[in-house]
Amino acid sequence: MSKSIINTPNAPAPIGPYNQAVKAGNMLFISGQVAINPASGNVEATDVIGEAHQVMQNLKAILHEAGMDFHQVVKTTIFLSDMSLFSTVNEIYAKYLSGDFPARETVAVKGLPKNVNVEISMIAVE
Repeated sequence: MSKSIINTPNAPAPIGPYNQAVKAGNMLFISGQVAINPASGNVEATDVIGEAHQVMQNLKAILHEAGMDFHQVVKTTIFLSDMSLFSTVNEIYAKYLSGDFPARETVAVKGLPKNVNVEISMIAVE
């Protein structure tokens, strides 16, 4: 099985020893994305709505770099700083997936990188 690294300047550079995504065979594994604006390298969103949109845009850019889109996503994991944010993030997430929903879990965690409120990872298949 072939393995290739996927990185794009249209999504934030990794903030640790990992890549934006790894493609193995026909599967794409996207690392968790937070609301970092790739142009500035900073979190510019001022609320969870802005964060969720930036996260989804970052994921979209990585999928595009791999020649894929949200229709090919089969699994997601959403990490929230608090479950009270679930419905807000869920509403924004649903708009990007357009009814073609993958399997998913959503969990609340004690903390996320850069003190953000939402992080999402994805798995897609060609």
